[in-house]
This record gives sequence, C-alpha cells and structure tokens, in this order.
Amino acid sequence: MQLRYSYRVYPDAPQRRALAQAFGCARVVWNDCLRARKQAYAAGLPFVKSTDLSKLHITQAKRTEERSWLSDVSSVILQQSLRDLDTAYKNFFDGLKGKRPRMGAPRFKSKKDTRQAIRFNTNAFSLQDNGTVYVAKVGNVRVKWSRTLPAAPTSMTLVKDSSGRYFMSFVVDTDPDVLPELDAETGIDLGLGHFAVLADGTKVDSPRFLRRAEKKLKRMQKTLSRKAKGSNNRAKARAKVARQHARVADRRRDWLHKLSTDLIRDNQAVYVEDLAVKGLARTRLAKSVHDAGWSMFVAMLDYKAAKHGRHFGKIGRFEPTSQVCSACGVKDGPKPLSVREWACQECGTVHDRDVNAARNILAAGRADRLNASQSAGKTRAKVPAQRVEAGSHRKGQTTPSGIPVL
Repeated sequence: MQLRYSYRVYPDAPQRRALAQAFGCARVVWNDCLRARKQAYAAGLPFVKSTDLSKLHITQAKRTEERSWLSDVSSVILQQSLRDLDTAYKNFFDGLKGKRPRMGAPRFKSKKDTRQAIRFNTNAFSLQDNGTVYVAKVGNVRVKWSRTLPAAPTSMTLVKDSSGRYFMSFVVDTDPDVLPELDAETGIDLGLGHFAVLADGTKVDSPRFLRRAEKKLKRMQKTLSRKAKGSNNRAKARAKVARQHARVADRRRDWLHKLSTDLIRDNQAVYVEDLAVKGLARTRLAKSVHDAGWSMFVAMLDYKAAKHGRHFGKIGRFEPTSQVCSACGVKDGPKPLSVREWACQECGTVHDRDVNAARNILAAGRADRLNASQSAGKTRAKVPAQRVEAGSHRKGQTTPSGIPVL
C-alpha cells in the first residue's frame, strides 16, 4: 500500500529563490497546456495529446526568447506539471461518467496563489547521508526528520503553504502493519456538541479550535484590512493571519490523528455514517462544520484501518439512526434536534439520542458487512429475514425498522 510522509524543510535564501522560480515555471507550463486544450475545445478540434503539448510547450518553448527561462529549472518538474494536468482532466471526465464524485474542470493557476507545489520523481531528488535531500537545480535542502521513512520513496512533492512554510511529502510503498485481532467493534455518531459519541456510551467533546482562536483572528484581520493594498505592510499582515490559521489547522489535524489512531487500535471494526458534509457546509452551521473536520477524520480512519488490518465501513446517510430504538428495533419517528433523550413507545427504554444513534450505526455496519461477505462472488445473495420481520404483523403492532437490534 502507498502512504504519504510529510516533513518540514528549511531551504536557505538561494534555495528559496530557486524554488520560487521552479514554482513559476511549473505554473506557466500548466497554464500554457491548459490554454491550448481550451482553445482546441472551443474550436471543435480533438483533445490535444500530452505528447504534442510536451513537444510544443516544453521542448520547443525553451528555444524561444519568451520562454527561454524554462531551461533554468529541472525538466522533470515541467513534465510532471503536464502529468498533473492530465490527472486533473481524467478526474474531471471520470466524475462526469459517474466513476468518482464530480469535480470541476482544471483551472488556470495564478502567481498570487498563496500555496505552491511542485512534484519530483526519483530522477530529480535523492536522500543524502548527512540528513539532507538533494533536489535537482536547487541543492541539498535541510529536513527535520520527525520519523524515519519505512522504505525508499517513489516520488516527492515540495510544498510552500500560505504561511510561508516549506514541506516535503514522500510517497512510500509499504506493507500493512497488521495489529493483533480484537473482539471489540464500535459505531461512531459524529456531531457538533460532542465531536464523537461511541456505541459504548463514550462521548468525545469537540475541541473547537477555530472558535477558540476567533478573538485573536478577528483582531489580526482587522489590522490586515487597514493596510493599503499592494503595500509591504499588507503582505506582512496577511502572512501573520495565514500563520495563525495554520496553527489552528495543525492543532486540529494533530488532535484528529490521535483520536483516530486510538479508535483503530482499540477496535477491530469501526463504522460511521456517510454524512453530507458539503450540504451541511452551506447552512448556518457552516463554520462549526468546517471547524469539526469530519471529512478529514473519516479519511484518517479509512487509511489507518487499511494500514493496520482493521475493518472500516460507512452506512448510508439516509438510515434512520436517530428514529430507531436500538433495544427493540422499532422505528419511533423523527424528532427535533432539541430532543436529546426519548423513551421508546414499544419497550419503554430511555435513550440518549447520540448514544442510540451510535449503537444503530454499529448494528447497520455489521449487517452491511455480513451481507457483503455472503454476497461475495455471487450475483444475488439470499439473506434470511430477521425473525421480527418475517410474516405479517399483528394488528396494532408497531412496524420494526430495517436496522438490526444489537
């Protein structure tokens, strides 16, 4: 499996200038090739092949007076920029065909973008014995090795973020680090009041990193708005705001890593609900939804489960997890968000809304996993009906839901 390891790097002044030139050249190649394809599409011509773009906008462009400075950077960076454009188009077309979630068409890059990145293959970088990394036409860059690489990297991406920090991200092929099997499984109900509620009743409070930093950010953004546009003082103030946002993002990412690692280590299977984060991010709760970082947390659970030999599953977002009694399986109907506790009309069990939802997520995840294992290699699997669902219901009996009882 492929994993990505990121490290902070500290280039000196000449190296920063060389990297700035590399960022600009990669951006120009991207824009030139994208413009050629857009013009061909507008003229009704066939899709321009990568080989033609490479010959025209890289090889021949280096010989012209307008683009002669492309020769000052490694050709690997320029070719990789074209490959990244091909990948962006492939993802766009696959989204239109329904092979993956939809995403927008490739767009032009700007030199005013606060985040810049270039990609290298193994021909353009190498790890040195003194702890530095040699980058073609940049030099030996100092790296802070927070952990050792498990294997030789297959590619490297050098990133400058909006706060002016530099990072190297290595892609490494490794074998899964399988942990000993456990009997424990859990379902996770994600929320805003509590970040996560587990099926065993454990509640994890939301740290709300952005909310806690809002007062300081508000003061810094006021200072930024008073600076004259285009001035050096405005650029310095913008960098201060970006550094503060980076601190918030780093704290959130670190906390999510620790929580997801604990859950994967302590459970053989983890199930979550497939939330419509993009839809929720367009409501009045948008700031709190973004501050929670649900998508990042779910992605961490997914790849860490694959790395450590655990099972990770998602249940459908339309499962009535808050409407079904986890004790008897009876669907009790929708409830407003103000209702945090409720008693089942059928069995009388008093439920905490979030804990009950987490237990239903666990039950639904187990059922989906069982059905998937039974239908593996078959066009149509026969799953026996549950005892409470078989046959006709007696008069006056409440209809059970499809979520199995724990």
